[in-house]
Amino acid sequence: MSDSPERPAAVSLLQAFWFWLKLGLISFGGPAGQISIMHQELVEKRRWLSERRFLHALNYCMLLPGPEAQQLATYIGWLMHRTWGGVIAGALFVLPSLLILIALSWVYLVFGDVPLVAGIFYGIKPAVTAIVLQAAWRIGGRVLKNAWLWAIAAAAFVAIFALQLPFPLIVLGAALVGYIGGRLAPQHFAVGGGHGEAGGAHAPALIDDDTRLAHTHFRSSRLALILLAGVVLWLLPMGLLTLAFGWQGTLTQMGWFFTKAALLTFGGAYAVLPYVYQGAIEHYGWLSPRQMIDGLALGETTPGPLIMVVAFVAFVGAFGQPLFGGDSAFASGALAAVLVTWFTFLPSFLFILAGGPLVESTHGQLKFTAPLTGITAAVVGVILNLALFFGYHVLWPQGFVGAFDWVSALITLGAALALFAFKRGVIETIAGCAVVGLAAHLLV
Repeated sequence: MSDSPERPAAVSLLQAFWFWLKLGLISFGGPAGQISIMHQELVEKRRWLSERRFLHALNYCMLLPGPEAQQLATYIGWLMHRTWGGVIAGALFVLPSLLILIALSWVYLVFGDVPLVAGIFYGIKPAVTAIVLQAAWRIGGRVLKNAWLWAIAAAAFVAIFALQLPFPLIVLGAALVGYIGGRLAPQHFAVGGGHGEAGGAHAPALIDDDTRLAHTHFRSSRLALILLAGVVLWLLPMGLLTLAFGWQGTLTQMGWFFTKAALLTFGGAYAVLPYVYQGAIEHYGWLSPRQMIDGLALGETTPGPLIMVVAFVAFVGAFGQPLFGGDSAFASGALAAVLVTWFTFLPSFLFILAGGPLVESTHGQLKFTAPLTGITAAVVGVILNLALFFGYHVLWPQGFVGAFDWVSALITLGAALALFAFKRGVIETIAGCAVVGLAAHLLV
């Protein structure tokens, strides 16, 4: 009798449906936390996917513009159950968060000036700064294994913080450095953490390192069909919005702006937020900087991808400009949130369903994986820049010319200690900071 564990039994689409729904309801903690949950559930606990296949998919999703955690769920769903599996996994990762955020956005706008709600948000915002900083630390600890990758992260930080270079340019530069580094010093750009490091003694997974799946083979006819479907699914709602409200209408411009955000921003939610800030606040004026930070706080406290903050941005922007009369503020905001979510995530599904077969053919090929490793390192520097961005707005609410907020600074320090020193979870940390912020707000 062999003591080696058996390969897990096949998983039905219905079983997968219930898993992805559960994941959509419990996936707190931003992309770092969500990827950690997926790794624990899919690789370690259920063994639906091997470590090496998981990391290969993750590195591809890191390369793409858009939310990498949602794209990773879509990719794994596609691997397991073809196109419908990917659609179900990706959609269920988003829908619970969308419904919750619509409700919370309405509460925020209607009751946000109530001392109870204002105090809670006063405490949550410093916690968000510490959480973003922790994300940089966690991803950096997983990725920055040598001086080459540290140098890429540092250069990315300088490029976006001091030189204000656009993130797509930083990504391309990091990919180029990764490609060259993979040829000159391949040992520094190899993907680690795979089962191969255990000498082949790992427990077999349902989709293991050497598992070959017929539906992952590239076919040009399938690629053409998916791209055609994507064009139709984008043109139809955009055309209807243009006919109903004109090209300069709020909803039409939201659809166009968040389509560009979905296509032009790389590195996941933390990297896309500065781009959203620039457009939604400075160009369109849909909301204020303070509201943006409040929206991120809501996004951190709800399950699903952090980029769902775009639903909050859309709700706030349309709520203040009712499209169907004075009594339609909620309906306008809810419709905007749904449409923006559609335009934001549609490209993510297309990237996975169209590009997945190509990616599956690159296992173990350093010329493909080294650029992805370089990009992942660059993302660490960008996230650190975002932490400083939020810290500035939290600690100096009126800018450097205004007073320093010592209470927010102490809450930020407490949140950092909870996360780094005491290893508390994101939800626990936010809840504790909310209580402290409420007490401070009511006592002042």
